[in-house]
Amino acid sequence: MTDAELQPRRKGLTRRQKRSLSRGAQYAVFVAAVIAFAVSADWGRLKNQFAQGDIARQMFPDVITMALKNTVLYTLSGFVVGLVLGMLMALMRLSSVGPYRWFAGVYIEIFRGLPALLIFIFIGVAVPLAFPGTEIPGGTYGKVALALGLVAAAYMAETIRAGIQAVPKGQLEAARSLGFSPARAMVSIVVPQAFRIILPPLTNELVLLFKDSSLVLFLGVTLEERELSKYGRDLASQTANSTPILVAGLCYLLVTVPLGFVVRRMETKAQEAVR
Repeated sequence: MTDAELQPRRKGLTRRQKRSLSRGAQYAVFVAAVIAFAVSADWGRLKNQFAQGDIARQMFPDVITMALKNTVLYTLSGFVVGLVLGMLMALMRLSSVGPYRWFAGVYIEIFRGLPALLIFIFIGVAVPLAFPGTEIPGGTYGKVALALGLVAAAYMAETIRAGIQAVPKGQLEAARSLGFSPARAMVSIVVPQAFRIILPPLTNELVLLFKDSSLVLFLGVTLEERELSKYGRDLASQTANSTPILVAGLCYLLVTVPLGFVVRRMETKAQEAVR
Protein backbone atom coordinates (compact mmCIF):
# COMPACT_ATOMS: atom_id res chain seq x y z
CA MET A 1 0.00 0.00 0.00
CA THR A 2 1.19 3.49 -0.73
CA ASP A 3 1.70 6.22 1.89
CA ALA A 4 -1.39 8.02 0.64
CA GLU A 5 -3.51 4.93 1.25
CA LEU A 6 -2.09 4.47 4.74
CA GLN A 7 -3.10 8.00 5.79
CA PRO A 8 -6.59 8.23 7.33
CA ARG A 9 -9.22 9.77 5.12
CA ARG A 10 -10.46 13.17 6.17
CA LYS A 11 -14.18 13.30 6.57
CA GLY A 12 -15.55 16.72 5.53
CA LEU A 13 -19.08 18.07 5.84
CA THR A 14 -21.53 17.05 3.18
CA ARG A 15 -23.34 19.64 1.09
CA ARG A 16 -26.55 19.09 3.02
CA GLN A 17 -24.75 19.54 6.33
CA LYS A 18 -23.19 22.77 5.10
CA ARG A 19 -26.58 24.09 4.09
CA SER A 20 -28.05 23.16 7.47
CA LEU A 21 -25.14 24.81 9.26
CA SER A 22 -25.50 27.97 7.18
CA ARG A 23 -29.24 28.08 7.77
CA GLY A 24 -28.76 27.60 11.51
CA ALA A 25 -26.22 30.45 11.60
CA GLN A 26 -28.67 32.75 9.81
CA TYR A 27 -31.43 31.89 12.26
CA ALA A 28 -29.08 32.54 15.17
CA VAL A 29 -28.12 35.96 13.80
CA PHE A 30 -31.77 36.85 13.25
CA VAL A 31 -32.79 35.78 16.77
CA ALA A 32 -29.83 37.68 18.24
CA ALA A 33 -30.85 40.83 16.35
CA VAL A 34 -34.45 40.54 17.57
CA ILE A 35 -33.33 40.04 21.15
CA ALA A 36 -30.93 42.99 20.91
CA PHE A 37 -33.71 45.21 19.57
CA ALA A 38 -36.16 44.06 22.26
CA VAL A 39 -33.66 44.67 25.04
CA SER A 40 -32.41 48.06 23.84
CA ALA A 41 -35.82 49.58 22.95
CA ASP A 42 -37.53 51.84 25.48
CA TRP A 43 -40.94 50.16 25.46
CA GLY A 44 -42.34 52.51 28.07
CA ARG A 45 -41.82 55.59 25.94
CA LEU A 46 -43.09 53.78 22.86
CA LYS A 47 -46.26 52.79 24.70
CA ASN A 48 -46.86 56.35 25.93
CA GLN A 49 -46.40 57.75 22.43
CA PHE A 50 -48.03 55.11 20.23
CA ALA A 51 -50.33 52.95 22.36
CA GLN A 52 -52.69 55.12 24.38
CA GLY A 53 -55.90 53.14 24.63
CA ASP A 54 -58.13 56.09 25.51
CA ILE A 55 -56.99 58.02 22.42
CA ALA A 56 -57.45 54.97 20.21
CA ARG A 57 -61.00 54.45 21.50
CA GLN A 58 -61.88 58.05 20.65
CA MET A 59 -61.12 57.34 16.99
CA PHE A 60 -63.95 54.83 16.65
CA PRO A 61 -66.21 54.57 14.79
CA ASP A 62 -65.09 57.53 12.62
CA VAL A 63 -61.80 55.89 11.65
CA ILE A 64 -63.83 53.09 10.02
CA THR A 65 -67.08 54.76 8.92
CA MET A 66 -65.37 57.86 7.52
CA ALA A 67 -61.59 57.58 7.07
CA LEU A 68 -61.36 53.95 5.94
CA LYS A 69 -64.53 54.27 3.87
CA ASN A 70 -63.14 57.31 2.03
CA THR A 71 -59.83 55.54 1.45
CA VAL A 72 -61.59 52.55 -0.09
CA LEU A 73 -63.80 54.78 -2.27
CA TYR A 74 -60.81 56.80 -3.49
CA THR A 75 -58.93 53.60 -4.28
CA LEU A 76 -61.75 51.86 -6.13
CA SER A 77 -62.64 54.93 -8.19
CA GLY A 78 -59.00 55.45 -9.16
CA PHE A 79 -58.65 51.77 -10.02
CA VAL A 80 -61.69 51.83 -12.31
CA VAL A 81 -60.45 54.95 -14.13
CA GLY A 82 -56.96 53.49 -14.38
CA LEU A 83 -58.24 50.15 -15.68
CA VAL A 84 -60.37 51.72 -18.42
CA LEU A 85 -57.68 54.19 -19.47
CA GLY A 86 -54.95 51.55 -19.17
CA MET A 87 -56.92 49.19 -21.41
CA LEU A 88 -57.28 51.94 -24.00
CA MET A 89 -53.55 52.77 -23.85
CA ALA A 90 -52.61 49.09 -24.15
CA LEU A 91 -54.73 48.65 -27.28
CA MET A 92 -53.31 51.85 -28.75
CA ARG A 93 -49.79 50.63 -27.99
CA LEU A 94 -50.53 47.43 -29.93
CA SER A 95 -52.28 49.24 -32.78
CA SER A 96 -50.92 49.17 -36.31
CA VAL A 97 -51.63 52.90 -36.59
CA GLY A 98 -48.42 54.79 -35.88
CA PRO A 99 -49.87 57.92 -34.16
CA TYR A 100 -51.81 55.72 -31.74
CA ARG A 101 -48.65 53.84 -30.74
CA TRP A 102 -46.66 57.07 -30.35
CA PHE A 103 -49.33 58.76 -28.24
CA ALA A 104 -49.68 55.74 -25.96
CA GLY A 105 -45.92 55.41 -25.65
CA VAL A 106 -45.48 59.08 -24.70
CA TYR A 107 -48.34 58.89 -22.18
CA ILE A 108 -46.95 55.78 -20.52
CA GLU A 109 -43.43 57.15 -20.25
CA ILE A 110 -44.57 60.49 -18.83
CA PHE A 111 -47.04 59.25 -16.23
CA ARG A 112 -44.91 56.29 -15.27
CA GLY A 113 -41.91 58.55 -14.73
CA LEU A 114 -43.60 61.36 -12.77
CA PRO A 115 -44.18 60.96 -9.00
CA ALA A 116 -47.83 60.57 -8.04
CA LEU A 117 -47.48 63.64 -5.83
CA LEU A 118 -46.87 65.87 -8.85
CA ILE A 119 -49.94 64.44 -10.59
CA PHE A 120 -52.10 65.32 -7.58
CA ILE A 121 -50.70 68.87 -7.51
CA PHE A 122 -51.29 69.18 -11.25
CA ILE A 123 -54.92 68.10 -10.90
CA GLY A 124 -55.53 70.32 -7.89
CA VAL A 125 -53.69 73.46 -9.04
CA ALA A 126 -52.81 73.43 -12.74
CA VAL A 127 -56.17 72.28 -14.11
CA PRO A 128 -58.22 75.07 -12.40
CA LEU A 129 -55.66 77.64 -13.60
CA ALA A 130 -55.66 76.33 -17.15
CA PHE A 131 -59.46 76.03 -17.38
CA PRO A 132 -61.03 78.74 -15.17
CA GLY A 133 -64.54 77.93 -14.01
CA THR A 134 -64.19 74.26 -14.96
CA GLU A 135 -65.02 71.74 -12.25
CA ILE A 136 -64.10 68.07 -12.38
CA PRO A 137 -67.28 66.03 -11.84
CA GLY A 138 -67.56 64.44 -8.42
CA GLY A 139 -65.68 67.10 -6.49
CA THR A 140 -62.82 65.72 -4.43
CA TYR A 141 -63.76 62.14 -5.25
CA GLY A 142 -63.60 62.93 -8.95
CA LYS A 143 -60.22 64.65 -8.61
CA VAL A 144 -58.77 61.74 -6.67
CA ALA A 145 -60.18 59.22 -9.14
CA LEU A 146 -58.62 61.15 -12.04
CA ALA A 147 -55.25 61.63 -10.34
CA LEU A 148 -54.95 58.02 -9.22
CA GLY A 149 -56.33 56.77 -12.52
CA LEU A 150 -53.78 58.72 -14.59
CA VAL A 151 -50.93 57.23 -12.59
CA ALA A 152 -52.33 53.69 -12.48
CA ALA A 153 -53.20 53.65 -16.18
CA ALA A 154 -49.55 53.97 -17.19
CA TYR A 155 -48.63 50.83 -15.25
CA MET A 156 -51.80 48.94 -16.09
CA ALA A 157 -51.32 49.63 -19.80
CA GLU A 158 -47.98 47.83 -19.83
CA THR A 159 -49.40 44.99 -17.73
CA ILE A 160 -52.40 44.56 -20.01
CA ARG A 161 -50.22 44.76 -23.12
CA ALA A 162 -47.97 42.03 -21.76
CA GLY A 163 -51.01 39.90 -20.97
CA ILE A 164 -52.43 40.29 -24.46
CA GLN A 165 -49.10 39.38 -26.03
CA ALA A 166 -48.88 36.33 -23.76
CA VAL A 167 -52.03 34.84 -25.30
CA PRO A 168 -50.99 32.41 -28.07
CA LYS A 169 -51.46 33.87 -31.54
CA GLY A 170 -53.31 30.72 -32.53
CA GLN A 171 -56.27 31.88 -30.42
CA LEU A 172 -56.68 34.98 -32.57
CA GLU A 173 -56.15 33.04 -35.79
CA ALA A 174 -58.77 30.47 -34.75
CA ALA A 175 -61.27 33.23 -34.00
CA ARG A 176 -60.63 34.86 -37.37
CA SER A 177 -61.14 31.52 -39.11
CA LEU A 178 -64.57 31.31 -37.46
CA GLY A 179 -65.57 34.63 -38.97
CA PHE A 180 -64.77 36.97 -36.07
CA SER A 181 -63.70 40.47 -36.96
CA PRO A 182 -60.31 41.58 -35.53
CA ALA A 183 -62.01 43.83 -32.96
CA ARG A 184 -64.52 41.17 -31.88
CA ALA A 185 -61.82 38.51 -31.68
CA MET A 186 -59.73 40.79 -29.48
CA VAL A 187 -62.62 41.64 -27.14
CA SER A 188 -64.26 38.21 -26.97
CA ILE A 189 -61.29 35.84 -27.17
CA VAL A 190 -57.94 37.50 -26.43
CA VAL A 191 -58.76 40.06 -23.74
CA PRO A 192 -60.57 37.61 -21.37
CA GLN A 193 -57.61 35.23 -21.52
CA ALA A 194 -55.19 38.11 -21.01
CA PHE A 195 -57.02 39.28 -17.89
CA ARG A 196 -56.86 35.79 -16.43
CA ILE A 197 -53.08 36.00 -16.83
CA ILE A 198 -52.65 39.52 -15.45
CA LEU A 199 -55.13 39.30 -12.57
CA PRO A 200 -52.40 38.95 -9.88
CA PRO A 201 -50.40 42.04 -10.96
CA LEU A 202 -53.61 44.05 -11.32
CA THR A 203 -54.58 43.13 -7.78
CA ASN A 204 -51.11 44.19 -6.66
CA GLU A 205 -51.69 47.53 -8.38
CA LEU A 206 -54.87 47.89 -6.32
CA VAL A 207 -52.77 47.54 -3.16
CA LEU A 208 -50.40 50.26 -4.37
CA LEU A 209 -53.30 52.58 -5.17
CA PHE A 210 -54.73 52.01 -1.71
CA LYS A 211 -51.54 53.43 -0.23
CA ASP A 212 -51.19 56.22 -2.81
CA SER A 213 -54.66 57.49 -1.84
CA SER A 214 -52.95 59.19 1.12
CA LEU A 215 -51.84 61.91 -1.32
CA VAL A 216 -55.40 63.25 -1.38
CA LEU A 217 -54.40 65.77 1.30
CA PHE A 218 -52.65 67.83 -1.40
CA LEU A 219 -56.02 68.46 -3.04
CA GLY A 220 -57.45 70.08 0.08
CA VAL A 221 -60.24 68.07 1.67
CA THR A 222 -63.00 68.78 4.14
CA LEU A 223 -63.25 67.01 7.49
CA GLU A 224 -65.76 64.53 6.05
CA GLU A 225 -63.53 63.78 3.03
CA ARG A 226 -60.40 62.86 4.98
CA GLU A 227 -58.78 59.49 4.34
CA LEU A 228 -56.82 57.41 6.83
CA SER A 229 -53.48 59.24 6.71
CA LYS A 230 -54.99 62.71 6.91
CA TYR A 231 -57.39 61.64 9.66
CA GLY A 232 -54.59 60.08 11.70
CA ARG A 233 -52.27 63.06 11.30
CA ASP A 234 -54.96 65.55 12.29
CA LEU A 235 -55.80 63.64 15.47
CA ALA A 236 -52.11 63.18 16.26
CA SER A 237 -51.68 66.97 16.12
CA GLN A 238 -54.73 67.56 18.29
CA THR A 239 -53.73 65.04 20.96
CA ALA A 240 -49.94 65.56 20.74
CA ASN A 241 -49.66 61.79 20.54
CA SER A 242 -48.84 59.34 17.73
CA THR A 243 -51.43 56.72 18.64
CA PRO A 244 -53.82 57.88 15.86
CA ILE A 245 -51.08 57.34 13.29
CA LEU A 246 -50.55 53.78 14.55
CA VAL A 247 -54.28 53.06 14.42
CA ALA A 248 -54.46 54.45 10.87
CA GLY A 249 -51.56 52.21 9.88
CA LEU A 250 -53.32 49.17 11.32
CA CYS A 251 -56.41 50.07 9.28
CA TYR A 252 -54.24 50.09 6.15
CA LEU A 253 -52.98 46.63 7.04
CA LEU A 254 -56.57 45.52 7.62
CA VAL A 255 -57.05 45.86 3.85
CA THR A 256 -53.59 45.36 2.32
CA VAL A 257 -52.70 42.13 4.15
CA PRO A 258 -55.80 40.21 2.94
CA LEU A 259 -55.29 41.63 -0.56
CA GLY A 260 -51.67 40.51 -0.50
CA PHE A 261 -52.80 37.02 0.53
CA VAL A 262 -55.28 36.99 -2.37
CA VAL A 263 -52.52 38.00 -4.79
CA ARG A 264 -50.26 35.19 -3.61
CA ARG A 265 -53.08 32.66 -3.90
CA MET A 266 -53.88 33.78 -7.43
CA GLU A 267 -50.21 33.62 -8.44
CA THR A 268 -49.98 30.08 -7.04
CA LYS A 269 -53.09 28.96 -8.92
CA ALA A 270 -51.81 30.59 -12.12
CA GLN A 271 -48.52 28.70 -11.82
CA GLU A 272 -50.36 25.44 -11.15
CA ALA A 273 -52.52 26.01 -14.23
CA VAL A 274 -49.44 26.45 -16.41
CA ARG A 275 -47.87 23.16 -15.24
